[in-house]
Amino acid sequence: MKHLLILFFTFNIFFGFSQQTITPFLEDIVKQFPNVRDIAIAPNGNEIMFSAQSVMGNTSAIITITKESGEWSNPKVASFSGQFFDLEPFFSHDGLKLYFVSTRPLDHSNNTPKDFDIWFVERHDLKSNWSKPINMGSPINTEHGEFYPSIAKNGNFYFTRDNPKLKQKDDIYMSENINGKLNEPKVLPNTINSEGYEYNAFIAPDESYLIYGCYNRKDGLGSGDLYISYNTIEGWTKAKNLGDKINSTKMDYCPFVDIKTNTLYFTSKLDNTKTKFEKPQSIEDLLDEFNKYDNGLSRLYKITFNSNAFKN
Repeated sequence: MKHLLILFFTFNIFFGFSQQTITPFLEDIVKQFPNVRDIAIAPNGNEIMFSAQSVMGNTSAIITITKESGEWSNPKVASFSGQFFDLEPFFSHDGLKLYFVSTRPLDHSNNTPKDFDIWFVERHDLKSNWSKPINMGSPINTEHGEFYPSIAKNGNFYFTRDNPKLKQKDDIYMSENINGKLNEPKVLPNTINSEGYEYNAFIAPDESYLIYGCYNRKDGLGSGDLYISYNTIEGWTKAKNLGDKINSTKMDYCPFVDIKTNTLYFTSKLDNTKTKFEKPQSIEDLLDEFNKYDNGLSRLYKITFNSNAFKN
């Protein structure tokens, strides 16, 4: 019996992930917006930011909510957002800085958008207001598009860049933090990147693994899937698809892991809309079907996550 219990425990540690199912996250809040994506949770767990977008995705703003008496507040546009195309927030590990992506102009005297850059805002303490946005500048930002910041505990800075000079699509880069200064970013190896699109990389705080999105890979399940690669002595392992418990036949992207709760949050355009009916539908029935959470719009989901589940 003892050996059976050990086997059962081991199975749940390494494969229990397969027994889980994804569930909607912040359903009542998310459904207020046409599309929602790329969640960021503050280190203390009491503050969340996400991107809310128009139906066609051509307008985007960063939304903030805070936990008050155990309940999430009504959503508000973040103090630094709402005018330009902003998305993809990420909190620093002390919660005093927030990085995000924007096409806002460098010159405040005009409103002409530029390419996508990574910006940040900062605050003196968790109750202070955010500063005005500051462009990260070189060596992170270039004449190309930079996206989806994610930072390890040691300050190493991971992000996506669209660099046509490589004759590839979007790739994942890392800028090493040396004594508080970010070095020239380097593209990650081909165990992670390919000739196709790689994007939306979340780095584990201890840099032990990287979860990111890939578009139309041969082993993919849909248009975009989430993959994981492990950081070993030999280097980054060949990325593995996170499987059909997470990935759908639609677009799955924008991962974020809360290591305190072992929860993976991500965005999906999961579509379980019915297409066949046994009888004619009433207007109420149709509206219920159209407005269900998993109707193909960009929505937030969560699942219990064990980072070791895909090592073998």
